[in-house]
Amino acid sequence: MITRMIKRQWITGAICAISSAIVMLTGGAVRSQAQTITGAGSTFAFPAIAKWTPIYKHLHGININYQPIGSGAGISQYKAGTVDFGATDAPLSNSEMKRMPGPTLHIPIVAGAEVLSYNLPGVGAGLRLTGPIIADIFLGKIKSWNDPRIRKLNPYMKLPNLSIQVMHRSDASGTTFIFTHYLSAVSPAWARQVGAGKSVSWPVGQGGPGNPGVTNLIRHAPGGIGYIELAYALQNHLPYGPIENRSGNFVLPTTANNQAALSTGVARMEKDIRSLVVNAPGINSYPIVGYSYALIAEYPKNKVKARETVNFLRWAVSEGQHYAAELKYVPMAPAVVHLALENLNKVKD
Repeated sequence: MITRMIKRQWITGAICAISSAIVMLTGGAVRSQAQTITGAGSTFAFPAIAKWTPIYKHLHGININYQPIGSGAGISQYKAGTVDFGATDAPLSNSEMKRMPGPTLHIPIVAGAEVLSYNLPGVGAGLRLTGPIIADIFLGKIKSWNDPRIRKLNPYMKLPNLSIQVMHRSDASGTTFIFTHYLSAVSPAWARQVGAGKSVSWPVGQGGPGNPGVTNLIRHAPGGIGYIELAYALQNHLPYGPIENRSGNFVLPTTANNQAALSTGVARMEKDIRSLVVNAPGINSYPIVGYSYALIAEYPKNKVKARETVNFLRWAVSEGQHYAAELKYVPMAPAVVHLALENLNKVKD
């Protein structure tokens, strides 16, 4: 009798131990699947994502493996299914949406400004530029820094007799998408001759990969000028100046001025979250601003990874905005955050 009881206890214990092991193994497999979220794309958003990564891992134990390879490449990797999310400052067009593997959601994750940074020996920050002058520089029509049109805007600066070295992106770029849409808005000649897109046929200049590539070109080229996201100018101590806005005022990319511009686009975003905001109206609006979007599948194949990706993006558009603001990104308006959260709720996990 005692022997049978001992045997039953041993068998019961063994079954419990095996069951616990199975639960631990399967649970561990689920956790290991979700341990790392992969993303790729926008260099515009990269400083924010790099800031978020260690913070989010500390808070939630999930690592974000993000490759800043440019918006065009990020879209391609998302389309190929090799990442959990793509990131782009150039929202997908209707025709691009049809070429995705399934319904795709746009999640705005950061908003920011682009600046025209330059390398002029003896000239510090504060160089004034207008949209038409910027367009003519990138068209190759204005070739020297002491051109009369630039001197007239900056009478108190000693501008050198130095050739202008134009720097632009060499890859398919959301930063280029925003910048060329701005140039098309302020210069009929640019709109007619070059147009807007992630990649354009540049009339002049030298190309570099990503915001870091253009930043590096500017740093090492006396006479250089290029368009980069504000965080890159600040981190690399590159000068920039005020740009004339649609109201005729020269404005810097301060948080308040960037917010003023972005606020004018909220109503359009409520109709179509992909709407652009460049050359915005308003006396204080900085004219070259935009959003970076995460692209995610509405019907994901990997439910576990999708759940963790959605959790990360929810955090990024809410608590994460505080950390992005430290890098001079613009805290997204509550209405835009609401749109982002609404789209995240559409993911079928």
